[in-house]
Amino acid sequence: MRKKFALPVLFAGFAAMLVFGGCRSEYEKIRTGGDPETIRKKAFEYYDEKDYVKAQGLLELALPSFKGKKEAEEIYYRYTYTYYHTRQYLLASYYFNSFVQTFGGSPYKEEMAFMSAYSNYKMSPTFRLDQTHTLKAIEDFQLFTNTYPESERVAECNKLIDELRSKLERKAYDEGRLYFDLRNYQSSVQSFENLLRDFPETNNAEDVRFMILKANFLLAENSVIDKQGDRYTETLERAEEFLARYGKSANAKEAATMKETSIKKIKQLENVGYKSKSTRSGT
Repeated sequence: MRKKFALPVLFAGFAAMLVFGGCRSEYEKIRTGGDPETIRKKAFEYYDEKDYVKAQGLLELALPSFKGKKEAEEIYYRYTYTYYHTRQYLLASYYFNSFVQTFGGSPYKEEMAFMSAYSNYKMSPTFRLDQTHTLKAIEDFQLFTNTYPESERVAECNKLIDELRSKLERKAYDEGRLYFDLRNYQSSVQSFENLLRDFPETNNAEDVRFMILKANFLLAENSVIDKQGDRYTETLERAEEFLARYGKSANAKEAATMKETSIKKIKQLENVGYKSKSTRSGT
């Protein structure tokens, strides 16, 4: 019985190999075919058809075969963009920069330098998260504008830098506000002061200075008596500065109240200090 089934089974297995072998994709045939020119041409076809995954696989195979040849620049150009188009922005930024270093005389050099920075921009997250890629994008855009000051892309770089800096400013403001809400007034003051230092062009200067004043006032109110004098004096100075700048603002009334309260508290503390000294001197 076994001998009767041996030939049919063998034939069936052979037939299956033919069927499955015949179903092997064109991509696999070219990929394993080993002909560099065929691989390059098909990779370009996939790229033009926006099938970037297949294009990337074939371009990666083609690169070593065309190293040092005129075709290498175009292959590497397209290969780099496959990472960008598949949203692999970290690798895209790396390869865009690598292109600039490898093909220093290329007409694509300026474009690739911009795209390296832009890939970092694409990785910049919401302001609530870590801003490493935001800072790197700003750095790269600034480097681009310094390297290519006459480029038509400079205006876009400056626009994107402003957008990214606004994100950093928002993060800094929220940090100061968080400290304030947690009643960590000293850290809140420091955070808001850092914001004014790092973003002197901010459109929220009035709000930030008012938060500094308010945090300073509450810090004085919640301090031990030995530190209240200095802190109310600082609050008074900040209140006077705020009112001089924003005397007609919606926050002016509250600022004036903090100023008056600080003056009263300073006088009270001076009186207490005077009586304590008098008591110690025996008068």
